[in-house]
Amino acid sequence: MNLLQLLLESLESLISNKMRSGLTVLGIVIGVAAVIAMMAVGNGAQASILGSINGVGTNLLFVFSGARNNPAVKNPRPITMSDANAMMDLNAAPDVKAVAPVLQGNAIADFGGNTKTTTVIGVTPDYYPVRNITLLDGSFINQANQLGRASVAVIGVDVADALFNRRDGLVAKPSGLRIRPFGSSGFSPLRVEVLWLQDNEVLVPITTAQARLITRPTPDAVDTVYVESTDFSTVNAASDEISQILRTRHRTQVGLDDFTIFTQQSILSTAQSVTGI
Repeated sequence: MNLLQLLLESLESLISNKMRSGLTVLGIVIGVAAVIAMMAVGNGAQASILGSINGVGTNLLFVFSGARNNPAVKNPRPITMSDANAMMDLNAAPDVKAVAPVLQGNAIADFGGNTKTTTVIGVTPDYYPVRNITLLDGSFINQANQLGRASVAVIGVDVADALFNRRDGLVAKPSGLRIRPFGSSGFSPLRVEVLWLQDNEVLVPITTAQARLITRPTPDAVDTVYVESTDFSTVNAASDEISQILRTRHRTQVGLDDFTIFTQQSILSTAQSVTGI
């Protein structure tokens, strides 16, 4: 039996069983298309996640209280503003470029009866360059705002859309915007100082947050300290310098650090593993 005869018999069999042949072809097409689509979605999600992380900056470190991987550490001391200030000592941390402590909580934003659940974050002026913020209008929180515990706010576009139904004409005017922290019955009035490209956040001076919006058992405590190293190559050196500063200030024993430092590289590695799976 030659090749031509085999081909003719195959075609005859397919034609005589049109329904079965059609369903078989359809199943193969659907299966291949599903695999291709799944791989495309997975690769797209991976690229999006890793791109977002890289967009924050590859020389960024995150410092917060608690030894996440050491259960032997009990009752860790909080990271404080004093700790953050110590990280800016050029003699102790020459590879640190900028330090931005933050205090974060949930709140209700209100304007004219319109309300929105949002995240309120107390920040310092250094938060702007450290986090690569994109401003749409106005100027960022400055040192005078921080020293004066000013009633100013940097609002995200989602907050502006939900409360004001617009994004223009909001900056530096008596806006009537008010913030009420969860668990509180009173609103704090704020003036919109700037509009920025972040979905659902309200930034205020960290001193304003401490005095009126967010309370912690330790008054000087912060939730996270963002640290920018001088460049990508000095991330590990900056991490070591910060670790030594905190060990000295917290008087921790060897192997019992009561703080955790994440680098952008460690977050990237974790994200790559998860999205790879």
